[in-house]
Amino acid sequence: MSIKRALVSVSDKRGIVEFCRELSKLGVEIVSTGGTSSLLSKEGIPVIGISEVTGFPEIMDGRVKTLHPAVHSGLLAVRDNEEHQRQMKELGLGYIDLVVVNLYPFAETIAKPGVTYEDAIENIDIGGPTMLRSAAKNHAFVSVVVDADDYSTVLEEIRKDGDTELNTRKRLAAKVFRHTASYDALISDYLSNVTGEPLPERYTVTYEKIQDLRYGENPHQQAAFYREPLAAKGTLTTAKQLHGKELSYNNINDANAALQIVKEFSEPTVVAVKHMNPCGVGIGGSIYEAYSKAYAADPTSIFGGIVAANRIIDGDTAKKLSEIFLEIVLAPGFTKEAMEILTKKKNIRLLDMGEMSPSEQPESRFVVTSIEGGMVVQQNDIHALDPDALTVVTERAPSAEELKQLLFSWKVVKHVKSNAIVLAADNMTIGVGAGQMNRVGAAKIAIEQAGEKAKGAVLASDAYFPMGDTLELAAKAGITAVIQPGGSIKDEESIKVANEYGIAMVFTGVRHFKH
Repeated sequence: MSIKRALVSVSDKRGIVEFCRELSKLGVEIVSTGGTSSLLSKEGIPVIGISEVTGFPEIMDGRVKTLHPAVHSGLLAVRDNEEHQRQMKELGLGYIDLVVVNLYPFAETIAKPGVTYEDAIENIDIGGPTMLRSAAKNHAFVSVVVDADDYSTVLEEIRKDGDTELNTRKRLAAKVFRHTASYDALISDYLSNVTGEPLPERYTVTYEKIQDLRYGENPHQQAAFYREPLAAKGTLTTAKQLHGKELSYNNINDANAALQIVKEFSEPTVVAVKHMNPCGVGIGGSIYEAYSKAYAADPTSIFGGIVAANRIIDGDTAKKLSEIFLEIVLAPGFTKEAMEILTKKKNIRLLDMGEMSPSEQPESRFVVTSIEGGMVVQQNDIHALDPDALTVVTERAPSAEELKQLLFSWKVVKHVKSNAIVLAADNMTIGVGAGQMNRVGAAKIAIEQAGEKAKGAVLASDAYFPMGDTLELAAKAGITAVIQPGGSIKDEESIKVANEYGIAMVFTGVRHFKH
């Protein structure tokens, strides 16, 4: 066997001229279509038009050109099957030994602002995937290339043996089916959203690998980092790493947790995260003040943590950041002075997030969580609390300052693992109780962390109080105001305790469980 004829039709023309020129030098006959054929001819590379093979013109604005028996017989014929050989000979059909195809740019099309539905549909490739699948199915005899990064390998093997190795053809075929599956998944997702079916009977997703990771949560686990084809700006998948070693699996998860919290705020805010829970959140008149508060919230836990800021890091803030060991600092940018200071620390990762406006995620965004044997899918928790929707359930309403701190703490508790309690005062967290098996246990941790600072502070709970014990504990610590969802059959018990101690309590009507 040897490669004598190639069919080439590409939208991404990166490297195609050089590749085909080398094929031609090796005596490979090139059949091509449309724009690819014109480009190759212009570059002086001998090309046979697809119509010469099919005996049928390209019609309907190029929608129909390769969907023809003369093409797919040449791709699907089993070369050592005598009956297939006889039919090919009787019908005067020629074999196609190599297919080089990449598809209409559907992802790039739907990513354009204001793209119309008609434009999106027109950029769904039909002939391309069909040729790729035919060639990949028959990879025992046909080589198929969908990625320009494979051109050099294919050329090297053809030069050496006149054909590609079987293992190479298997690998290329697997890549083709991954590619076409991803392409179809993106189209399916687009159409499902257009037709209002975000959770259809079959849920397909596709991601592109950014990098292999050294390991997962632990050294014995393999891991890789992937992104959505249309990943939004201001996400970790679009961040630019300016300094430090590669991100680890745990780094990525912690950094994402910090990023989601800091995006809740429009004021200068800094969030410190450890093991996907905030250990300190601070708002200030400047990013320096915000970091100072986030640090003061828990000077112990922040060590070795992740810090996210929603303003450019300046020199003064960088000096303070450099005083302790931090895994990552992510921000919309860093001044020259800040870079000079922070890059002296060899291991710190610095991530430039670019634009980082408060989260305005579309309701169509969904979170996919794998379980053994399947997955669960849910809408992102994008609920933003309307202060006017709060219900004051106690005799005393919160003061203006208490209300400000309640709203601040509510934004934070939304991102703390349940059961979650957050104490806040002066635009900073002072105590965080996370991931406990009972709510009063989470409150004890938060209150113990806050110490004397709890006096005059506010408390946020991600879900309702099943009984009055958490309120009793909060009152004895000096908490003056509470925000919680409400909805317990024992709400009246909690309200009674709050009134006994003069605590102002408001209900949101919304809970924020986070598992």
